[in-house]
Amino acid sequence: MARDRLHEMRGRVAIVGAAESDEVGRLPGKSALMLHAEAAHNALADAGLGAKDVDAVLSTGRQTANDVPEYLGIRPRYLDNTQMGGCSFIAHLQHALCIVEAGVAEVVLITHGESGASRVGMGGGDRFAPDTPPGQFEMPFGIGGPPTRYALAQARHMHEYGTTREQVAEVAVSTRKWAQRNPRALMRDPITVDDVLSSRAIAWPIHLLDCCVVTDGGGALVVTSADRAKDLRRKPVWVLGTGEATCHSIISQMPRFHVWDAAVMAGERAWAMSGAKPSDVDLAMLYDAFTIVPILALEALGFCKPGEGGAFVANGRTAPGGALPMNTNGGGLSYTHTGMYGMFLLVEAVRQLRGECGERQVAGAKTAVCHGTGGILSASATAILSTER
Repeated sequence: MARDRLHEMRGRVAIVGAAESDEVGRLPGKSALMLHAEAAHNALADAGLGAKDVDAVLSTGRQTANDVPEYLGIRPRYLDNTQMGGCSFIAHLQHALCIVEAGVAEVVLITHGESGASRVGMGGGDRFAPDTPPGQFEMPFGIGGPPTRYALAQARHMHEYGTTREQVAEVAVSTRKWAQRNPRALMRDPITVDDVLSSRAIAWPIHLLDCCVVTDGGGALVVTSADRAKDLRRKPVWVLGTGEATCHSIISQMPRFHVWDAAVMAGERAWAMSGAKPSDVDLAMLYDAFTIVPILALEALGFCKPGEGGAFVANGRTAPGGALPMNTNGGGLSYTHTGMYGMFLLVEAVRQLRGECGERQVAGAKTAVCHGTGGILSASATAILSTER
């Protein structure tokens, strides 16, 4: 019954504004809160709305739920500070849908701002400190920062399925080709599979070019009801399906390192709600903190069978001109990665569906899937977006 009710909510809200902060990259002169505010201002302008129109604010990061509305001069009816890592903003789409459907709000602002490189206004806190679960139960056994944790998933995938480092490196190469078409991308020089394999070792089997960049930046979305969307300046991008899930918190408790269970669950829920399927998708925006992550996502979301992700990305399938354009802004690997990257997946998908991406535009794109991770392959969130209801 719950699944049927969710399917009825398909296309009941639309994204009508999407924007990033004025700049992304290395921005030591801007705090995280400033980046939230810049992005929010730009997204509202994109929608043709102002702060006075907003009645719900969803944001997360180092800020409390109160900080962004205060900074923007908004007094919302509803606040949401859900923090589930980098996929939080994709999950916020589902929350926005529920808020609008419940009649609690009509215009929802979702914001992100993070000084991931410069650490301005980020405060303290160490998620791997000695008194945290990973600090107590993983760090003493040699598990360090994120690369060592994602390396466990890649090594197991290679062991179980015969996936090669060369196949995984294809993700970085194809994504860099998209970045070359994005003037805002941090890394734009062409790379080869050999470049990835010969780059500095970080945590076997992960090398430097398997890892995302580290930047500062922000992004924001404006979501509203179907009725309100019809009267605004931008072509609506409809939210057809959403899903979120979690199966573990710390990486040692991941049920199966070679299968991303939370992504399977989140994807199944989003596909069921939308009525769409992978073959309907023109564009895939898949979180790529490390090169193995999109491969796990492609398998979990049903684009290929478990174990086939390495072969699936071969021969430029996800590069410009490939059968499945993926991470067309250059991704977290080459464009930008502030720490919680999910917002940039959504902004790029909206721009592609509105036909605004210039040299990197995917011709005729009507349907996109956005999928992200939170923590270390812990939480997952999926959204199916389309120009058609």
